[in-house]
Amino acid sequence: MPKRSPRPAATAAPGPPAPAVRRRAVALSGALLRSGGLAALAALVLAACSGQIRSVPLAHRTPERPPATTAHALHRLVDDGAPGAASLITRDGFSAARYSTAGVADLRSGRRMAPQDHFRAGSLTKTLVATVVLQLVAEGRLALHDHAAAHLPPGVPATGDGDRSELRRVTIRQLLDHTSGLFNYTQDPRLSKQLYGKGFGAHRYDSHTPAELLRIALSHPPVAAPGTRYAYSNTNYLVLGLVIEAVAGNPYATEIRRRILVPARLGHTSFPGTDPVLPEPHGRAYSRAGARRVDATSLDPSRAGAAGEMVTTLGDLNRFFAALLGGRFLAPRQMAQIRNEKGTDGAYGLGLYATRLPCGVTVWGHNGDINGSYARTAGTADGRHIVSYRANTDTLPDPAHGTAVLTAEFCAARRP
Repeated sequence: MPKRSPRPAATAAPGPPAPAVRRRAVALSGALLRSGGLAALAALVLAACSGQIRSVPLAHRTPERPPATTAHALHRLVDDGAPGAASLITRDGFSAARYSTAGVADLRSGRRMAPQDHFRAGSLTKTLVATVVLQLVAEGRLALHDHAAAHLPPGVPATGDGDRSELRRVTIRQLLDHTSGLFNYTQDPRLSKQLYGKGFGAHRYDSHTPAELLRIALSHPPVAAPGTRYAYSNTNYLVLGLVIEAVAGNPYATEIRRRILVPARLGHTSFPGTDPVLPEPHGRAYSRAGARRVDATSLDPSRAGAAGEMVTTLGDLNRFFAALLGGRFLAPRQMAQIRNEKGTDGAYGLGLYATRLPCGVTVWGHNGDINGSYARTAGTADGRHIVSYRANTDTLPDPAHGTAVLTAEFCAARRP
């Protein structure tokens, strides 16, 4: 979900650790793990936490392979104010995995982020939703030019008061690439104060239905006529979740589990609905409220729904994007569609977008934020080289420092 303001105000959390503590919190910044995969990675992390770094045998190491370079970029995120940050880099599946971390997962205990930690992924949910929609298109059960109003469950509104905003002229393609013009429901002034503002503490456990949130969006005039310009809106994917339910006969989360999570063995990814508790293990999530930090670990994620409720791990993100970009989920025609940014002048595809790095490399992925969490995944066009990183805060003061994590890895990989 996109960034909003103001931020929630609540009881202040302890301040950031001293610089020396932050420096000691960097682990595994240059470890390239091959034969042991994440199991060896986890053992090395535990050893690091005990103060003893043990070497892990590396099979078939390539001498020319550049060292890990994301650690410095993660430090910059922590220096910017994130309590902690972590990245996972994989090549050709998990035959070569590298995990790096800086800062802490918990300001009180000083615990570091671990590879197995669960976190809220925000709008990275959208790429999985888009994948299922394009699968339904490939099956002939839906068409990109269909109007959204034709595929809504009973009782879901298609128009707002006075027909100022409505779904009868909005197509599935326009929902996917954010050219629908629908008002972003998270920017509704009253709701925004409850979700992210001064009312967060009192409303963090409020439950919301997709139909209720859609009514809020449709009560506002559209920001543009359908198909005329790109305007990111969580409402678009809220509607797509409802479209999946109507067409497939199951809630969108059920279809994602059946079509994506089970085949790809993404056993650490979930769609919690109204459950406010993160699965174990997990660290803490922090939002900024002026000069204070607010613990936002526990909340009702129905505020995000199909636009951003997903809980996952760095490993599952890498597995999903490697499979998607590698062509495991979509036929070639739909793969071309998910990357098609023509309707947005290069800003966004149909649930995926390109990032063009300073060295000339183009990577494909998505980012997401929700209270207390920011995450981003990007990979090469063939899915063989993937980077996911996260921070346990929803605010990146300098977005360029986030992109620098990608630049550090993908551009270093091109050096002779």
